[in-house]
Amino acid sequence: MRIIDSGVLSRSVSGTDRANLTFPAVLCKSDGTLIATWHSGTTKDCADEVIEVSRSSDLGRTWTAPERPFECPALRGVRGSVKIVYLTELAPGRIIAASMWIDRETYPDAPGLFNPETEGCVPMSILLADSEDSGDTWTAWREVPMPEEIGPASLTNPIMQLPDGTLVMTIETNKHYLDSSKWYQRVVAFHSTDGGMTWGEPVDIGYDPTGLIFNWDLRSAVAPDGRIGAFAWTYNTETESYLNIHRRISSDCGRTWSDPEDIGVTDQAAHPAVLPDGRVVLAWVDRFNDQSIKARVAPSIDGVFRPESEVTLYTHEAPKEDPKGALGFSVWSFGLPYAEALSDGTVLVAYYAGTEDAMDVLWTRLAP
Repeated sequence: MRIIDSGVLSRSVSGTDRANLTFPAVLCKSDGTLIATWHSGTTKDCADEVIEVSRSSDLGRTWTAPERPFECPALRGVRGSVKIVYLTELAPGRIIAASMWIDRETYPDAPGLFNPETEGCVPMSILLADSEDSGDTWTAWREVPMPEEIGPASLTNPIMQLPDGTLVMTIETNKHYLDSSKWYQRVVAFHSTDGGMTWGEPVDIGYDPTGLIFNWDLRSAVAPDGRIGAFAWTYNTETESYLNIHRRISSDCGRTWSDPEDIGVTDQAAHPAVLPDGRVVLAWVDRFNDQSIKARVAPSIDGVFRPESEVTLYTHEAPKEDPKGALGFSVWSFGLPYAEALSDGTVLVAYYAGTEDAMDVLWTRLAP
């Protein structure tokens, strides 16, 4: 695998509500054009955050000026913000948007999304919207009802469409903000057979009943043969350390899953890009070894990500003076890559990078 070219998708403006551009995602539509979404705000987590959208008709070389088509609605009278939006094309011109809404009122003094004392989370909801004109206009947001057992719901992946038209949405569970009980984290799948209007009961993808292992930030994709591959950011709660990325495979539409498999690379996986011939490009963030973003290719959704295929997309230069050391904020000011297969057989990887004051959305195009 080799790097073809790279560039800036959107440049931040320090000291404004566009200072932190993070959490990018890219959709390659059936006509070959691209739509990118990302979070824009004064910080990575802030009440003024909005979703910006840009388009490209030349395989990501150039991008339109950012737009802000998605409103931040109030739910049940509570003010909130939309942190992330993922797009999925269900048919030519028809796109479903999945978003994660954050309650910004119930716990106004919360230092962030998580309560550091309880490990609970502020209220969060999953909202969906539809477009019938390739994303030019959108329906109003509609909330996805969640079982009480899910708690505040985290969204880390776009909705997936299976060959039979079934939709699969993966969700991470969280404890409520003031819940001080032991946390038994789960990641689950919901299925819809009516285009995302209703959803079935949750099916476990990753769950350790002892509470030792957490499966965070699950990134998943559908192979040409209909199998689903899911890649987890794996955390050991006893040693308080991140393990290698673990993969699970489902051969029955996400109803059951294989045991987790260590794929041999560490830290946080990107959304994988699946090529028409079944090859898979997986990028990942390595924050705690060499502060980089890398990628490898595998011959199939369950294949080996060959070390000889590895390329480095980005290396983060730590501040010369970092009082927090290697685990300071600098390791969180880059990351969250998202890979998407393009119409010419190449792969685009979008990610964010910068400093605490300003983070840009960047891209790299790969020839797998």
